[in-house]
Amino acid sequence: MRRVTFLVAAALTALALVPTGASAQVPDRIKPPAGHTPYLTVHAIGVQIYACATTAEGPKWQFVAPKAVLYGDRARFAGTHYAGPTWEATDGSQVKAARVDGVTVDTKAIPWLLLKATSTTPGRFGATSYIQRLATRGGLEPAAATCHAGTVGKERWVPYTADYRFFKEQS
Repeated sequence: MRRVTFLVAAALTALALVPTGASAQVPDRIKPPAGHTPYLTVHAIGVQIYACATTAEGPKWQFVAPKAVLYGDRARFAGTHYAGPTWEATDGSQVKAARVDGVTVDTKAIPWLLLKATSTTPGRFGATSYIQRLATRGGLEPAAATCHAGTVGKERWVPYTADYRFFKEQS
């Protein structure tokens, strides 16, 4: 178990040190509608969790959930990101969101997304209307050949990093 923990930590560190391309142009398909303005950007370092499951077509990797730590300015801990998908700030506020659209910017990384808030709680994330996932690195589903009868029921934690930009309605 220590070896797995060390390998995941090493992979996350390596991903975190790679330039993210945050300056890349955001495609129109994942821009929030007019009237929403960004108010916070955080950097996520974590894993995308996949499980090998039996399907009608045979064993296939299924996405389970993200699990990440969020960092704000000067690498300060800003919260966590987990199943739902849910983002939870250090003040305990939460935002849950649903995917609106996505684009593949890098074939070696999970897509950039636009998500619409479906519920919020009062606090830092309380005003969130939309979230963009940008500048992704890693996180792709494991190779199909690695999900077979011998691995059904097993999980793979795939390291990823991303920037999450939070939007609110303009007042």
